[in-house]
Amino acid sequence: MDMQIGQMIRTAAQRFGDAPALECEGRVMSFAEFDAATDRLGNALLAKGLRPGDRVGVLQPNSIECLVAYYCLAKAGLVRVPLNHRDTPEDHAYKLDYAGCRAVLHDDTVALDAEMSFGLEEMARLIADADPAPCAVDREMEAPLRLGFTGGTTGRPKAVTLTTRGEVAEIANFMIDLLPDIRAGQTMLHAAPIAHASGAFFLPHLLRGAKALVMPKFDPARFLELSEASQASTTFIVPTMLSMILEEPGIDRLQHNYSRLCYGAAPMAPALLERGMAVFGQVFAQTYGQAESPMVITCLKPEEHDRIGSAGRPYTLVEAAVVDDDDRPLPPGEAGEIVCRGLQTMAYYWERPEETAKVFRNGWLHTGDIGRTDEDGFFYLIDRKNDLLISGGYNVYPREVEDALLAVEGVTEAAVVGLPDEKWGDRVHAVIAGRPGLDGAAVLAAAKERLAGYKRPRGIEIWPELPKSAAGKILRRKVRERLQDQTGQGA
Repeated sequence: MDMQIGQMIRTAAQRFGDAPALECEGRVMSFAEFDAATDRLGNALLAKGLRPGDRVGVLQPNSIECLVAYYCLAKAGLVRVPLNHRDTPEDHAYKLDYAGCRAVLHDDTVALDAEMSFGLEEMARLIADADPAPCAVDREMEAPLRLGFTGGTTGRPKAVTLTTRGEVAEIANFMIDLLPDIRAGQTMLHAAPIAHASGAFFLPHLLRGAKALVMPKFDPARFLELSEASQASTTFIVPTMLSMILEEPGIDRLQHNYSRLCYGAAPMAPALLERGMAVFGQVFAQTYGQAESPMVITCLKPEEHDRIGSAGRPYTLVEAAVVDDDDRPLPPGEAGEIVCRGLQTMAYYWERPEETAKVFRNGWLHTGDIGRTDEDGFFYLIDRKNDLLISGGYNVYPREVEDALLAVEGVTEAAVVGLPDEKWGDRVHAVIAGRPGLDGAAVLAAAKERLAGYKRPRGIEIWPELPKSAAGKILRRKVRERLQDQTGQGA
């Protein structure tokens, strides 16, 4: 029989029983209780008429309920479709429709349209009244387990189909390379969104008997307080979070117990990393991946952080290379596209066979990232191939923001670029042109309702016209270069 995520949870419950598995705002759930709650909710959803293979949206903040929702679906053979509170209602509607979700599990804060909808009170009632028998719907290793989302060149996200095969490979790679020393009784502090990268750290810790301490929302002062009070051994943050943490009063007096302070989701500025190491010590560990190869392509271990600027070497169970435009391997020092292969990659883009064929070529997943290697096999990321911006750990696609700006009356041209920023990684910046009398602040205010918060430009300029190619295409590269020349920032 193929390995099942539900059986992993059941095994952890058998091994660690009444020990605390999750804690959030003073509420504690044991390993046995988590196993029972996910069984009950999984059984209840099936009793409501959902069938294995159906897609179910989940819109929950960091919470115990979020993790119960995620893993009841794994047990019930249902396919998780995670939604993000930072997205707009239009974003949610698009994803639910694209994935064909029959149901949604939510926290009652946003109206969502689905055949079946279960809020927090209904979820609690279902758990209380459901069949307590083990929920164990087996699925094939290559069948969809969950969908993840990434944007395309148009800004509309594509769904990546992630399987049990990929989930098991991700867990194995984490436990071999990134988190080799997890022990029962330790604590993982979930400060970043579980719906985003932090969720990848839950199962590796659960399997080893470590507790998940969940912050409902990131706050730097609270992060320091919980780090010290819990003596957590592991956490995951994005560069923006580290920048905020280092600005917090009293940071120099922190008494922590971190052996792994993991980071990823966006490039870390070397200066910021050096500041972090001065405070926390040599405990930083980087993981580089993407939606199509979740969290797992390369890893830079704490003892390798003398190579600041590197993304590390491939995980033990991953093969990666740098190739030219004809997919020929490039020698160390030469820049090209990073490609990878291994059991951790997605199966395909959901209902996008042509897009799938574009990224899987010659047996490799093409990441769209430009990088190089050194003589020792360490990878270095240089740029995104398709102008993707990463601001605060979240993907921002320029065209989507440009479309929102162009929808404002009077705006005729728009270019959105990322400017280097120690806190945000990429600081989203807009340049527009149009009718006389344009007011930048008014344009941003008008576009605000069309964009999630992390996609909104943090600065805007009005130029007489934007640089264009001979074909009339606006050249973002030229816009970025001019802005960098103005501010004295290098490329």
